[in-house]
Amino acid sequence: MWQLEQVTKQQIAFLRKLYLAHLIDDGQHNLLSLQKHTCMPRRTVQDALAACSDIGIEISFIQDGVRNNSGYYHIQTWGPINSAWVGTHLQQIEQLLQIPTPQLTP
Repeated sequence: MWQLEQVTKQQIAFLRKLYLAHLIDDGQHNLLSLQKHTCMPRRTVQDALAACSDIGIEISFIQDGVRNNSGYYHIQTWGPINSAWVGTHLQQIEQLLQIPTPQLTP
């Protein structure tokens, strides 16, 4: 896979989409939980989710309650992307995106 020094902005954007799609596929996440899990700014997460269709990943928002922002994201299709590959390379993707490792509490 890529080395951190050699990763372009386009590759980072691509990996960000894959990472967010993996998180959504792995559990029920809304914008706030994705933002907290990734430590990415809100707008970055929103832009990446909106651009996932550019690579064939279709994401929908499932309304869960009466409030507009109450609900979670759902992967409708991964399109041409192999979700198993993302899972296999998750640690490398997290390193390249500089996602902090969650601290375990005793």
